[in-house]
Amino acid sequence: MTFWILVTLMALTVAALLALSMLRARVAAEPAAAYDLRVYRDQLAGVDRGLARGVIDAGDAERIRTEISRRILAADAQMRAEVEGGGQSLRKAGLGALLGAVVIVGGTMALYSRLGAPGYGDLPLQLRLDIAEANRTDRPGQGEAEARIPAHPAPQLDPGYAELLGKLRDTVAQRPDDIQGQMLLAQHEANTGNFAAAYAAKGRVIALLQGDASPQDFTEQAEMMIRAAGGYVSPEAEAVLFEALRRDPEYGPARYYWGTMLAQIGRPDLAFNTWARTLQTAPAGTAWGEAIREQIGELAMRAGVNDYTPPAPPAGTALPGPRREDVEAASEMDAETRAEMIQGMVTRLSTRLATEGGTPQEWGRLIGALVVLGDTDRARAILDEARQVYGESPEALVLIESAAQRAGLGE
Repeated sequence: MTFWILVTLMALTVAALLALSMLRARVAAEPAAAYDLRVYRDQLAGVDRGLARGVIDAGDAERIRTEISRRILAADAQMRAEVEGGGQSLRKAGLGALLGAVVIVGGTMALYSRLGAPGYGDLPLQLRLDIAEANRTDRPGQGEAEARIPAHPAPQLDPGYAELLGKLRDTVAQRPDDIQGQMLLAQHEANTGNFAAAYAAKGRVIALLQGDASPQDFTEQAEMMIRAAGGYVSPEAEAVLFEALRRDPEYGPARYYWGTMLAQIGRPDLAFNTWARTLQTAPAGTAWGEAIREQIGELAMRAGVNDYTPPAPPAGTALPGPRREDVEAASEMDAETRAEMIQGMVTRLSTRLATEGGTPQEWGRLIGALVVLGDTDRARAILDEARQVYGESPEALVLIESAAQRAGLGE
C-alpha cells in the first residue's frame, strides 16, 4: 500500500506543476489593447503640452483630442472583450490542467498494472540472494520431481528389439557387477525413454569403476536424471554434476547443466557467468554449446547484462566430417560412379566381417548401408547372420537389433 501512496503522490505532484504553469501563463498574459491605451494617453498628454507651448493652435488641438479619444474608446472596448475572453480561457486552462492530472495519474496506474508487478514486495539484493539460497536448499528431490511428470504412453518397440532388451535386463540382473552390461543397459534404457532405469544403471557403472569414473560418466548420469525430471535439476542431479566438475572444472556439458541449475534457483547472474565463460571454448556443433548460444541472450537480460554478443566458435573446432577435397571430388562424380564407390566400400566391409569378424557396431553399420543402397534382401540376410554370430551375447544383439530398427528392418 505504501508503494501505491508514493506513486500517487508523485503523479499528483507532476500534474500540479503542469497545471500551475498553465494557469500562470494565462494570469500573467496582458491584453494587447492595454499597450494601445497607454500610447493613446501619452499622445493626449502631448497635445496639451503642445498647446501650452504654442506649437499647435486651439482648433487643431481640439480635432486631435477628438480623434485620440475615439481611439481610446475603441481600445478600451477591445481590452474589455479580451479580459472577458481571458476569463473563459482561464477556465479552459483549469479544465485542461484537471484533465492532464487525470491522464497522468490514471495513465501511471494503468501502465504499472500492465507492465509492473502489483502487490509484489520490494526485493533488495540481499533478499534476492536469500530467496535463491532457499530455492536451492528447499527445492524438490529427484523422486518428487519425477512423480510430477505426466505419464507418457510406453514407446512402441519392435518385438525383436523389445525381446532382446528384456534379455539384456535379465542378464544384467543376474550379473550386476558386469560393467559392460550395465553400460549397455543405461544406453538402451535411455534410447527407449526409460530414464529412471537408465540413470540407475549408469550409477551402477560409476560405482563399479571405483573412483575411475570420468567427468563424462557423471555428466551422462546427471543428464539422464534431468531428463527423467522433465528438465529440472534436482539436488541429487546437482550432486552428480558437482562430482563431474570436481574432476574437470572446465568440462563443457557439466558446466551447461550447472548453469541451468543456477538459472532455475534464481541466480541468473551466476548462470550467465558460467555459460559465458563456457562458451568461450565451446567447440562448434556440440549440442550443449548450441543450447547455450540459443539461451544465453535471454539469460544475459535477466542478469542485467546489456549488449551481450556471444563469441564466435573457436577456429578449428568444427565437428569431424568429409574434407573439402572429398566433397568436391564426390560432387564431380556421376551417379553411377558414386554408387560404384559406395558399393565397393560395402563389399570390402562385408568381406572382412565374413572372413575376419568385427564388432557389433560394424555389423549394424553394414546393415544400414545395404538398406540405403536399396539391397534390403541382402541386409536381412546379413541381419540373420549377425543374429547367429552373436546368439550367445544379448548385449551385442541389442546393438545390432537397434541398428536394424533404425534402418527400417524391424521385425
